[in-house]
Amino acid sequence: MIRVFWAELHKDLLLAYRRKGDLLNPLLFFVMVVTLFPLGVSPAADFLSALAPGVLWVSALLAALLSLDNLFKADFEDGTLEQLMLSSESTYMIALAKALAHWLTTGLPLTLIAPLLAVMLFLPTQAIPTLVLSLLIGTPALSLIGAIASALTVGLKKGGVLISLLVIPLYIPVLIFGASAVQGATQNLPVTAYLAILGAILALSIVLAPFAIAASLRVSVSN
Repeated sequence: MIRVFWAELHKDLLLAYRRKGDLLNPLLFFVMVVTLFPLGVSPAADFLSALAPGVLWVSALLAALLSLDNLFKADFEDGTLEQLMLSSESTYMIALAKALAHWLTTGLPLTLIAPLLAVMLFLPTQAIPTLVLSLLIGTPALSLIGAIASALTVGLKKGGVLISLLVIPLYIPVLIFGASAVQGATQNLPVTAYLAILGAILALSIVLAPFAIAASLRVSVSN
């Protein structure tokens, strides 16, 4: 099972870094949304500082959503996905590897660049570690949850809009607790409870989401 996991992860990472355009799109989207936001509302430091937690989290969520449509598409089109479903290999580990590859190529870069964008939005310095920690915990959950919708719609020609409709309601708890943690940190309030709930969501996602992804892939392949 571990061999299957690492082989699938290595393959997906290699393919992702060969398609640099797909790799950079979510990151550029994240940067552009956060950069344009002050131009569309107000450049006042106090105003931006108050909105920064929500803006950063919503932008990161939408950027992560942007690349979900291609998560299983290539494997479905070349028949690899069907062979994986028919093989005796663990579909749980395959699904977990694909979700991890998505996070490493999307969620992790978003997390790493978030402090720079937080400074642009005048987020208080003491809240930046909480922002990074909340994104480190929350974005893997976004990848795992989003992979379920991506697996359900992989056989559809225009599944991008449907993915958004399926995933965004499931993303709301992660968004609420992630943004609330950063907001609490800006006011020097305790944030442990928010981060603990994010951690619980991530733990449940790691345990349950791969089963749902595997089941969704079987439905998509059989149709």
